[in-house]
Amino acid sequence: MVFALLLLSLLSPQYDLLIRGGTVIDGSGAPGVRADVAVQDGRIAKIGDLPEAKAKRLIDASGLIVAPGFIDVHTHTDDLAEKPRAENYLRMGVTTIVAGNCGSSALDIGKALSAVREAGPSINYATLIGHNTVREAVMGEERRAPTSAEMDRMKALVAQGMKEGAVGFSTGLQYTPGTWADPAEITELARVACAAGGLYASHMRNEGTEIEKSVAETIAVGESAGCRVEISHLKIDSPRNWGMSTKALSLLDAARARGVDVRADQYAYTAAASTLSIRFPDWVLEGGQEEVRKRLDDPATWAKVRDGMRELLAARGFQDLSFAVVASYPPDPSLQGLSMKEVAVRLKGSSSADAQFEAARDMLRAGGAGMVYHLMSEDDIATILKHPQVAIASDGSLPVFGKDATHPRAYGNNARVLGLYVREKKAIPLEEAIRKMTGLPATHFKLSNRGLIKEGYAADLVLFDPLKIGDAATFEKPHAYAAGFSLVLVNGLPVIDGGAHTGAKAGKTVTQN
Repeated sequence: MVFALLLLSLLSPQYDLLIRGGTVIDGSGAPGVRADVAVQDGRIAKIGDLPEAKAKRLIDASGLIVAPGFIDVHTHTDDLAEKPRAENYLRMGVTTIVAGNCGSSALDIGKALSAVREAGPSINYATLIGHNTVREAVMGEERRAPTSAEMDRMKALVAQGMKEGAVGFSTGLQYTPGTWADPAEITELARVACAAGGLYASHMRNEGTEIEKSVAETIAVGESAGCRVEISHLKIDSPRNWGMSTKALSLLDAARARGVDVRADQYAYTAAASTLSIRFPDWVLEGGQEEVRKRLDDPATWAKVRDGMRELLAARGFQDLSFAVVASYPPDPSLQGLSMKEVAVRLKGSSSADAQFEAARDMLRAGGAGMVYHLMSEDDIATILKHPQVAIASDGSLPVFGKDATHPRAYGNNARVLGLYVREKKAIPLEEAIRKMTGLPATHFKLSNRGLIKEGYAADLVLFDPLKIGDAATFEKPHAYAAGFSLVLVNGLPVIDGGAHTGAKAGKTVTQN
C-alpha cells in the first residue's frame, strides 16, 4: 500500500503547467537565460533547469521568449465590464491594464471594480481616480476656482476612491473642466491620493508649444504633494517644437536627481488620438453642450472662435486641420477615416482652412468627434524610448473589432516596439524593452507580485517568437491583431493559446501593495 502511494506520487504531475526550454527574460532588464518555468495554482512555482518535473501540460518554448505579462499603465478601458475579453490587449501580450487616465474615471471606484469582477474579465485591471470626473461631479463645467466647501467635497471623493481601491490620482489638463484648475487645486487633491499610497499621473496642459512649462508644473505638483509622478504619454505634439524631447527628459532627470520619483510612459506612434474639442479655445467649452452651441451659432462669437483656432494651430506649426483624421463621429459615420481636409470638401465643397474650420464647427455643434492627429516625429519617439525611466503604454481603448477608424495603438503598441524598434531599428535591446513593459511600470504603480518572472509571483506570462513579433494594425486598417504571441497566461490560465482567445475569465482587479 505504501509502495503504491509512493509510486502514484512519483507519477502524479507536480505542476499545472511547465514551460520548457524558452529564453526567460525576467522583466528586470537582466540578460535572457535558458530556463524552465513551472506554474502551480496561478503562481510561478519554480524557475530553472527542471528535467524531472512533471505537469498537467507541457509547453515546448524552444526558440521562444518567455517574459512577464506586459503591464499597460495608460489605457482608456473604463468600460472593461462591458467588454471583458480585452482581446486587443491580450493578443499583444498585455495582461494588466490601468484605467482612469487623463482625469477621466468612474466616480464610484468601488462600484466600478465590483462590476469588473462580476463581468469575469480575461485581463487584470486597476484604475486611477480622475480629477475631471471629481471636479465635474462637484462643480459642473464651470470655469472658476472651487470654493472651500467644494474643495473639501472633491478631497473627500478622492479619498473615498483611494479607499475603495484606486492606485492613484490622474489629471487631464488639456480637457475641460480640468484645464480650468490651477496647480494649487491639483496639488491639494493629489496630496490626498498620495497620502493613501497612490501616485499622481498627468496628461499635461500642453505637450508641444509649452512642453517645458508643462513638465515643470507636473513635477512641481508631485514634489509639493509628496507623490510619485507619472508623466502620461510623453510626446512633442507640435512640429514647431520637434526635438524638444531632449529638454523634457532633462527636466525629468533633474527632478529625479533631487529626489522626486518621476517617470513617464510613451506609445510608439507619430499620431495621437483625442477629441475634436481640443482644437477649440477652452473658453468655448464652458457650461456644457447647449452653451457651446449658442457660441458657435452666434456669428460674432464664431468669428472669435475661428480666430482662436487659427492662433492655436499656428503656434504648433499648422495652417489648417489637414493633420486631423476623423476616428469616430456617430452623427455621420461616413466621415470616419477622412482627414478634415477631405471632410471639408465633402461638407463644404472646399478644402480651404476656413472650410475645414466650418466643418469642425458643425461637428462640434453636433456633439463632437473622436480624432486621430498626425503631429509627432519619429526622432522624438526614439529619443524618449531610449530613456530608462519611460515605460511603454498604449493610451488605447477597447475597440469593437471593425468599428470606427480607431488608433492602431490599441491593437499593436507593444508588438510595434518589439518588432520595429527592437528587432528592426535596434533602438533598444529586447531585455530593456521588456523591462519597460513589465518591471518598470509594476514598480512605479506598486502592483505587487507582478512585472517579474520570479518564484511566488503571479503567473502572468507571455511566449512570443522574436523573429515574428509585430504589429499588423495600421492607420488605414487599424483593426488587426498583433502577430507572434503563441501563449498568454493570466494568473496561470491560458487566455491566448495558439493564436486564439480561449474565453478564460482569468483576470483580477488589482490594487497597489
